[in-house]
Amino acid sequence: MVPAAYVRLEALPLTPNGKLDRQALPAPEDAAYVRRAFEPPEGEIERTIARLWCDLLGVEKIGRRDHFFELGGHSLLAVHLLSRLQAELAVSVPLAALFTHPTLAELASAIGHLEREALAPIVPVPRDEPLSLSFGQERLWFLAQLDGLTNVYNMPTARRLRGPLDVAAWRRSLDALFARHEALRSVFVARDGRPEVRLLDADSGLPLTVHDLRNAPDAPAQLAVLQAEEAATPFDLTHGPLIRARLIRLGEEEHVFLLTMHHIVSDGWSMGVLTRELNALYAAFREGREAALPPLTIQYPDYAVWQRQWLAGERLTTQADYWRRTLAEVPTLLELPTDRPRPPRQDFSGAFLSVRLDAELTGALKRLAQRHGATLFTTVLAAWAAVLARLSGQQDLVIGSPTANRGRREIEDLIGFFVNTLALRIDLSGEPSVAELIARAQRTAVAAQEHQDLPFEQVVEIVQPPRSLDRSPLFQVMFTWQNNERLAVDLPELQVQSVAVAFPQVKFDLELTLAEGNGTIAGGLSYATALFDAATIERHRGYLVALLRAMVADDRQPVMRIELLAPEERALLLTEWNRTEAPYPAQRCVHELFEEQAARAPEAIALVYKEQTLSYGELNARANRLARHLIALGVRPDDRVGLCVERSLEMVVGLLAVLKAGGAYVPLDPAYPAERL
Repeated sequence: MVPAAYVRLEALPLTPNGKLDRQALPAPEDAAYVRRAFEPPEGEIERTIARLWCDLLGVEKIGRRDHFFELGGHSLLAVHLLSRLQAELAVSVPLAALFTHPTLAELASAIGHLEREALAPIVPVPRDEPLSLSFGQERLWFLAQLDGLTNVYNMPTARRLRGPLDVAAWRRSLDALFARHEALRSVFVARDGRPEVRLLDADSGLPLTVHDLRNAPDAPAQLAVLQAEEAATPFDLTHGPLIRARLIRLGEEEHVFLLTMHHIVSDGWSMGVLTRELNALYAAFREGREAALPPLTIQYPDYAVWQRQWLAGERLTTQADYWRRTLAEVPTLLELPTDRPRPPRQDFSGAFLSVRLDAELTGALKRLAQRHGATLFTTVLAAWAAVLARLSGQQDLVIGSPTANRGRREIEDLIGFFVNTLALRIDLSGEPSVAELIARAQRTAVAAQEHQDLPFEQVVEIVQPPRSLDRSPLFQVMFTWQNNERLAVDLPELQVQSVAVAFPQVKFDLELTLAEGNGTIAGGLSYATALFDAATIERHRGYLVALLRAMVADDRQPVMRIELLAPEERALLLTEWNRTEAPYPAQRCVHELFEEQAARAPEAIALVYKEQTLSYGELNARANRLARHLIALGVRPDDRVGLCVERSLEMVVGLLAVLKAGGAYVPLDPAYPAERL
């Protein structure tokens, strides 16, 4: 009964009826406020878990009743934890177990009932034999053969360096990185139609081009040109190197550093590894000493060989069965309304629109996720799925989402292409509430992450969706939650600032990328300019923010009934675009106005039904013939004439003929029972 925390308010928030507004009560700012009275860990398993939590979560002391996610844990840290538990306790813990047993004592108890299983290590392979590609590398190599030289998979970054830069130490640091990581020295050649990896000489050095713009009259313009050129220049996978850099000198103590890698040798996690090691190497070389980086016991080619050996037999069957069952009869296209028809071949030209959720909404979303035992990622995923469902009219849709795929402790310090893509199938049928949709998204994401070992390339082969050059298979919309380690470049006597890189390329129709930091959620929407206008994507952003605000306001409401339209857009759709009134001869009958149009444009098409068409002249002539027949049968003004016919050209002919004869048509549906007709 003793409160865990106190929050002082000037006044309690009230509803319009004067009652306490519980939804408006703020939560304590400290995420650890829910920690119970401290109980020290008991037993070997609990102490091991507590030590690992301290390392991963940055918390000094962990008790038995502490909650992993309330202390700041998320899905990526959960994967880290499970890989360390496998290494230290020789147990394979399913990811779902951490969500169902999130406190230390509960997790330790669950682990105590698992069988101990030693994991086969990743071991070095001989370098005097052809080296295999990983599954992910093989897919990118295949796409390169299909598309030729392309910059779609370039990974450009830029940093502004202010201060006394030691260029020699900088170059030496880059060369040391290049020699240290075999992934960066990999090139891909074909032998008998099959790709294999060859390694460039470790002493060849990372390509670094130096530009001096100190005396250039138009230095900012030249810098922009160099940045665009660097980001857009494609790589040759056969000859490499697949990493390159430029150092642009703007002043005596000001430089811009550009680094570009091909995705086939790197990923988002790798950027954190590269940054950490570059910091250490430059600091050491600048002082004239050797860097104390721990040796790498394995390299990326060793992982590629291990991946193919490990993913076989029963393990492969289990993973394949999950994806075959989950994606059975999956929709092949998310039919979003586009501003232009889809081109016959996918166009990768794109643009970017920033997205930012303020601190108030971010905090409310975190509390919403915690109440439902979910993560921020799956909570926003649920909202994004609901927006896409409302736009497309589909209740069954697939969203792609990348996963770091670093479930082994020994590969966490490697640079390479480990990332995998998960196809998350979200079910929005049955008018789920906000709470139910979050639960569905959470179950989907956890199950997919537990089966993330099967590469996306093999998932596509298993599901066998219809292939088309105008779209990506399985899904056309991506959602990326960036929770990889994002280290700052920390260099002696240098101020380092990130520089935005304009690289207008997209791999999907829509790509939503978000990350949490400094109390807010921020990122952006990348979109295919061949399909969408900027104004359309701005509306999509507004729908997402509106839905998120409604979700935190009431998690019991049906998510598909939440109002998304802004007042001005609602007025445009319902009022402005419905102002269809126009002056016309009010004393003339409909069939008389039709006859005037037929006289003005007899050749114009009046009716289209399936493959059939009728011009105004043809329609008028057929209606006249039938009208004369009706008059001959005795139809007089105001007589009622039954019109019993399926939707067709003949239905319109009959309607006009009845009016021309002076009668009033009575529509009769042929599907009605005979007695009713």
